[in-house]
Amino acid sequence: MISDRKREAREKFLLGAIVVRAGLARADRAFLLGGLIELSQIAPGSAEHQRLREIGEKAFKEPSPDAAEARTREAAEWD
Repeated sequence: MISDRKREAREKFLLGAIVVRAGLARADRAFLLGGLIELSQIAPGSAEHQRLREIGEKAFKEPSPDAAEARTREAAEWD
């Protein structure tokens, strides 16, 4: 069984990965928090909620920009 502390650490890691995947790793923390607060005001099931969810689902299906960049670097090193 995973301890509460490990579960919390994993949750934070996964949330951080989403921030990186969105290209916001270098964004100002206050900006990020403000954006997340705004997102929390969107009603679940609303048209805007669904629109943003579809964008996110599509982004998860695509390779992350960091992974693609790493593969390009690896390929260049082998050439």
